[in-house]
Amino acid sequence: MGEMGRGVLYPHLNASVADLDRRLPGPALARSVELHWRVRWHTAEAYETKVLSHPNVHLVFEEPRALVYGVDRGLFVRRLEGRGQVLGVKFRPGCFRPFIDGPVSALADRRIPAAELLGPVVDEVNRAVLGSADTDGMVRAAEEFLEPLLPEPDPVAEQAAAMVGRITADPGLFRVDQAAEKLHVSVRTLQRLFAEYVGASPKWVLRRARLHEAAARADLGTRIAPQWASPLPATPAHSASGGFGPGRQDGGGAGTERKPLVMSQMPNDASQTISGAVNRKFTADCCS
Repeated sequence: MGEMGRGVLYPHLNASVADLDRRLPGPALARSVELHWRVRWHTAEAYETKVLSHPNVHLVFEEPRALVYGVDRGLFVRRLEGRGQVLGVKFRPGCFRPFIDGPVSALADRRIPAAELLGPVVDEVNRAVLGSADTDGMVRAAEEFLEPLLPEPDPVAEQAAAMVGRITADPGLFRVDQAAEKLHVSVRTLQRLFAEYVGASPKWVLRRARLHEAAARADLGTRIAPQWASPLPATPAHSASGGFGPGRQDGGGAGTERKPLVMSQMPNDASQTISGAVNRKFTADCCS
């Protein structure tokens, strides 16, 4: 099956039960949407997929209803059973803010019925998307829904997206003060901007980016740099009973027990390379 994206743990195991298909957005949506992703799975035995999420909001078309997922600051665990599929719309960092009336930080670690934020017609669109015969048809139905909802261009959203891009692309950044200096803003300005537009603190974005790099290197069997092996704490693991994207459902169902990242399922030497470093990272709270 298809190649998994960065942040998916044990990608080789995931690829044996799930297929990931991506599409770039059309020109009208390109300033707001990073990409569309479709996941299909077929497994005879239940399988738990684990994801270290990115600083993005997602609109996910799935059964029984479409959901909006805020930035998940923990380890997402989803139990896959039988056969199923979803289509996700991954918004650029900061670029979901113009679609809602409040700060994106209010969506963090939550999943909200999309009808509450984007109107009740999304439920009809959800049925149309999931009823489409292929990925292109699903994407087309989703974009036809989103294009009329596009807000006016927001230069601050563009600024937030650019800042996240620079932070995540620079492997030499480990502290918020370093990032603020590189971006030519104060630490306080950076914190306020990220709370309003991104939905996670700059500290979390930095640490998650470095953790993604460590996980990717471990999957290749590459030794982790000393900076990555130092403790980089993360938030609770969230295990949702439904929904494919990152997060927990409002009103219960998902536990918030802190759990170490278990690497025993990784089928090669990468588990030994990364296990000590990543388990130390999942010991405390990095949401500040």
